[in-house]
Amino acid sequence: MSTPMVSAVTQRWVLALGAIASLMAALDTLVVATALGTIRENLGASVQTLEWTVNGYNLSFAVLLMTAAVVGDRFGRRRMFAVGLAIFVAASAACAMSTTVAALIAARVVQGVGAALIMTLALALVSAVFPPQRRGMAMGILQGITGLAVACGPLVGGAVSEGLSWQWIFWLNVPIGLIAIPLVLNRIPETYGPDSTADVGGLALLTGGAFGVVWGLVRGNAAGWASAEILVALVGGVVLIVAFTVWEARGPEPMIPMRLFASRGFAAGNTAIFLLFAGLFGSVFFYAQFLQIVFGYGPLGAGLRLLPWTLTLFFCAPVAGVVADRIGERPLMAGGLAMQAGGMFWIARIAEPAMAYGSLVIPLVISGIGVSMALPSAQTAVVGAVEHAMLGKAAGANSMMRELGGVFGIAVVVAVFTGAGGYGSAAEFVGGFGPAIAVGAGLSLFGAAVALALPGRRSAVAAAASPEVVAPV
Repeated sequence: MSTPMVSAVTQRWVLALGAIASLMAALDTLVVATALGTIRENLGASVQTLEWTVNGYNLSFAVLLMTAAVVGDRFGRRRMFAVGLAIFVAASAACAMSTTVAALIAARVVQGVGAALIMTLALALVSAVFPPQRRGMAMGILQGITGLAVACGPLVGGAVSEGLSWQWIFWLNVPIGLIAIPLVLNRIPETYGPDSTADVGGLALLTGGAFGVVWGLVRGNAAGWASAEILVALVGGVVLIVAFTVWEARGPEPMIPMRLFASRGFAAGNTAIFLLFAGLFGSVFFYAQFLQIVFGYGPLGAGLRLLPWTLTLFFCAPVAGVVADRIGERPLMAGGLAMQAGGMFWIARIAEPAMAYGSLVIPLVISGIGVSMALPSAQTAVVGAVEHAMLGKAAGANSMMRELGGVFGIAVVVAVFTGAGGYGSAAEFVGGFGPAIAVGAGLSLFGAAVALALPGRRSAVAAAASPEVVAPV
């Protein structure tokens, strides 16, 4: 069945409000990234606990994305989108009021729950109201507006952290969310997907598996890679992830229907976006700290100097979405990931305590253009590879792979960093930074190779197995 017909005005409202949700999540991620140094100093956080202020959010976000899709399909995507915004706003206030690292991490985990609802359902709502021939354009605009948050995030985070305090970076979400919630309830039509039940067994297996792998990577250097703690965590995590795939293949109401992976677009697109975000989040975690520790800039100065990297998403992503509609996703996805890898390898190679900032500008721009090309292309490939009735689960799977990729990437690069360097001096930091960014570049390059498996041109969306229900506002 084709995409339900809605007015152009409604499409614009859905796209705008979906972009607000994406803006909040993107702003929060990069605002935190710029403030990591300040948080580390004020709360006495180690690099491992600092990592959990990012990964606590990303992990809860990732493992609940598919459950969020099921909840939205059953109870209404608009309704649960609004609930997610409310949770995100409340948790943001809790982050702002945290006085210990433990309290901050706990609030970030709850914030990830809200983010899982708003991000999954924003993508599903936009996908549901735009027809296939215009979906790439819509995804490009969505990512372009999100790019505004990416561009402003380091700058805003630096200005707020330096001018006020790091706690205020979380208060920024509160007015945005409070304005968005009533608009969502009044301007977006309610949509439902196939009626299904939450896959509790699959959720438990995936959560346990992801947590085990990340815990092992985070604790490996401190506990010893051959220690019982690390071996149990890593092996147990992998076993649980394998068990998850078996469970999903046999379950009556799977979180991720394994048959979707028969599509090259779905399988390659999700794998490539996992690796894209592994490299991206690894660099996000360290770039601002590099500028502050090695160059001596404050949070605001670091944010300003990241603009050559972050501004590219705002300008390039909408163009990439339109181009993907015309030539297919494969060249943009593979080329974009290769550019991200090239820029990161360049930075890893030239990083040294005495370097000049100007030498970073060109590789930052190259990396940013690469992300801008790859991101909307991967999303369009995934949602364009499934029937309309499966858009919710496809969108959830896509978002889950993004966030799990980010969690994995941060865990890997921090493990490399702590094994080779530290925070004792600029030279010690660079000693860990270079190898960590090089590993992130390698993950991106692997993603470029995977992207070559995408279909040459985006296939037409298959007929839906069951009709999409659109309820009146």
